[in-house]
Amino acid sequence: CRRTQAGRNRKRRPQNRYAMADRQSRLDTVASFDGKHVWFATGERLNALDPESGQVLRSLDVAADAGTAFDGEYLFQIGDAVIRKIDPKTGEVIATIPAPGGGGDSGLAWAEGSLWVGQHRGRKIHQVDPETGEVLRTIESDRFVTGVTWVDGELWHGTWEDSGSDLRRIGPETGEVLERLDMPPGTGVSGLGSDGGDRFFCGDGSNGKVRAVRRPRHGLK
Repeated sequence: CRRTQAGRNRKRRPQNRYAMADRQSRLDTVASFDGKHVWFATGERLNALDPESGQVLRSLDVAADAGTAFDGEYLFQIGDAVIRKIDPKTGEVIATIPAPGGGGDSGLAWAEGSLWVGQHRGRKIHQVDPETGEVLRTIESDRFVTGVTWVDGELWHGTWEDSGSDLRRIGPETGEVLERLDMPPGTGVSGLGSDGGDRFFCGDGSNGKVRAVRRPRHGLK
């Protein structure tokens, strides 16, 4: 992938692939890491992936057609225009709130006690109260939003529009693009998550795989 920061092109950096996964027929999104597993959605199931081996270890039967988030105890999953709070141990749905995009949602993250929900063609990211579904704040983007994640206080989202796809770090107050990682040709980011360290996990909707991408270390020249 190619890194761009503050409007200047950096040298090309290779995409770092820790895991290639999802041999199933459909991958809708990947967006959450619970400390051991990467969770990804395949329409009617939410699947737990071992990021080192690429093996799917278990699946939960739940509508799962967009983003996934983990708050340290529960999973949150978008499906059928709602967000379900799920016990990952049992698969039980604990609570349900409306999704702000009304079926056009794409990407979900947990940070600062809130859910952060991408709205795909609306090109928006909403901060949402996880108890009520109330929209607390909306950030505008200039590209389709295909995944959302927070890591080390940084807000990142994926894009996939026309033939181009990238990961971008944005200012959470203004939506200004602070940094961009351009994906290789033929790669389409359909979901985004992080391990809380130096790895992003990206759903690649163009070929049904989960890819790991190294997160830039800021301050390095």
